[in-house]
Amino acid sequence: MKRFLPFILAIFCLAATVPFIAPTEIDVEETLIYKSLSPATTAPFKKGEKLKYKLAYGILGGGSAIIEIRDEEKKLEGKSLLHIVGIGKSSSFWDAFYKVRDRYETYVEEETFHPRLFLRNVDEGGYQFTQDYQFYPEKQVVKTQDENEFDVPMNVQDMMSAFFYARTFDFTNIKQGDIVTVQSFVDDEIFPLSIKFLGYDDINVKAGKYNCMKFAPLVQQGRIFKTEDDLTVWISNDANKIPVKAEAKILIGSVTMELTNAEGLAN
Repeated sequence: MKRFLPFILAIFCLAATVPFIAPTEIDVEETLIYKSLSPATTAPFKKGEKLKYKLAYGILGGGSAIIEIRDEEKKLEGKSLLHIVGIGKSSSFWDAFYKVRDRYETYVEEETFHPRLFLRNVDEGGYQFTQDYQFYPEKQVVKTQDENEFDVPMNVQDMMSAFFYARTFDFTNIKQGDIVTVQSFVDDEIFPLSIKFLGYDDINVKAGKYNCMKFAPLVQQGRIFKTEDDLTVWISNDANKIPVKAEAKILIGSVTMELTNAEGLAN
């Protein structure tokens, strides 16, 4: 069964905790494509950014996640790259029931934010697999580890880069109910990762108090979610646009993720 990994939850590595999420059927032509600012000059992130999160299932600790932009110099064909890494793991308590060790990596061009290499290493309850995607934006092609080639649209993202790409969008004039879509290449397929803007909210987490933009990733009802409104994420309404909190109300409880520490921020 396909997992739907919206840009925020993919980076949090929530796929390990709430599997079997599937995409809602939506008309991409009716969604809004927001203008992306230039990542090289105005991006709300930079090398050295490191975000730490705690995951919880109800009152029980579920695990932790770290998302960082490595402070290192990487080049490909003379172009500077950003190396973004996301690591998610279950707590020692949950290791006995369902051990999770997930790692996501993407290399994107710093100037254009085109992804060039995506690496995924999943170990969830003994189920293991890897993915290795090479992106060729000038040809609009993605090549997988199996040497299969797929035609992709311009500015297509991988599941890791998609959220960082969305952070470069100008949300100044966003209105409640607006839907934002990023075309992404996930699990050998092209499909839209979409979120609906719900408004603004003040959120208190361990890392502090934030005024946030509130979004609902569009998911399919009847899997582990009762309605599409049972999945909510909060992004800081400031110059950094960092993910602050996510909450998923599933059929057998709820899963939350909260920011515990942020360092190396651009603003």
